[in-house]
Amino acid sequence: MVQGTGSPERTLTEDEIRRIVQDLATGVDVGGRHVVVIIPDGTRSAPMPLMLRLLHDALAGRAARIDVLVALGTHQPMDDAALDALVGATGIGRDRLLPEMTVVNHAWSDPAAYATLGTITAEEVGALSGGRLDAPVDVRINRLVVEADLVIVCGPVFPHEVVGFSGGNKYFFPGVGGPEVIDLSHWLGALITSHDIIGTRGITPVRAIIDRAAAMIPTPKLCLAMVVRPGGTELAGLYAGTPEEAWAAAAGLSARVHIRHVDRPYKKVLSIMPRRYADMWTAAKGMYKVEPVIADGGEVIIYAPHIDRFSVTHGAVLAEIGYHTRDYFLAQWDRFRDRPLGVLAHSTHLRGQGTFEAGVERPRIDVTLATGIPEDVCAAHGLGYRDPASIDVDRWIADPDPDVLVVPDAGEILYRLRPADRRA
Repeated sequence: MVQGTGSPERTLTEDEIRRIVQDLATGVDVGGRHVVVIIPDGTRSAPMPLMLRLLHDALAGRAARIDVLVALGTHQPMDDAALDALVGATGIGRDRLLPEMTVVNHAWSDPAAYATLGTITAEEVGALSGGRLDAPVDVRINRLVVEADLVIVCGPVFPHEVVGFSGGNKYFFPGVGGPEVIDLSHWLGALITSHDIIGTRGITPVRAIIDRAAAMIPTPKLCLAMVVRPGGTELAGLYAGTPEEAWAAAAGLSARVHIRHVDRPYKKVLSIMPRRYADMWTAAKGMYKVEPVIADGGEVIIYAPHIDRFSVTHGAVLAEIGYHTRDYFLAQWDRFRDRPLGVLAHSTHLRGQGTFEAGVERPRIDVTLATGIPEDVCAAHGLGYRDPASIDVDRWIADPDPDVLVVPDAGEILYRLRPADRRA
């Protein structure tokens, strides 16, 4: 049974959150056992200091060992200062603030960090993907998950460009999983397109693949699924249970909290990216979350003067392939089939929908970067450029153009067109 509560109209109190955490922790026998807590990195808004403190209080003195594993996917590893900030230990130190917890990055680039769980057959992949893919996929995961006696996922749920809604088993794959499932699931999302899958409730084909991989994990799994109020880290909801059940409850509330409907498409959108996004690999959410409300032939401007690179991890591959629509890659598959599918997926997600016919690519909209990435580098990657100094953000906000949507703190709220029969 799922425990927890939530509402778009109110904020949970610390006492309410504590009771949900305690009920989850006291409902399982952790005496003398090894517990792994999986959390997001700094690219997600969430009250992680509070949640880890409450989990520490509930588990310390009972469990023999508590590891906190940061679900990086393939993001850049967090340094000591960033890890301290993530758990609320800046100036204190993680060892002093959470003495019975060890906080570590998922070492995604180290083959020795993984345990092999098995293989999802080509037939299963075909069925789960709705016939879009038909290759088998090996399933590997951080070996801490397999070595533990209990795993607790603790992370937020938001509309997501690959899977529909993030959270739940997604903290295993891609969070702490091997590249095989990461690549396959992200490319499946790209085949569907971010435009069509983002904010889709229920078990999407990508979620079905992730859930199938997670079912291969032998360790008992629980989940604390958070719904974060926009613009901060307070909680509108918190649900505890299995990763599948807690996620489903949180996704239902997230659909009410994190999706904003507008009555008409905009010719231009200015997505103002917060500093938690350090490269375009993560800041591309400023495109994903507004693509559905940009008119054909319109433009999204990603405003992030602090960003000076496309990706710390995948920059070299992106420099070779650039940013293109899905159809561009599919029409020339022999050229790209050996590239990492996860990188191809990111490329299509940022470039958006479009066509490729008779050797000509026609994206539906323009994507312009107002960042610290130079104009020639943007052009080489197939993206537009605008000098960020030419954008007076305060004026854009204070003197709005009816054809322009300005989105402060972009990246987590999804914008969608209101159904025609409900428009004002």
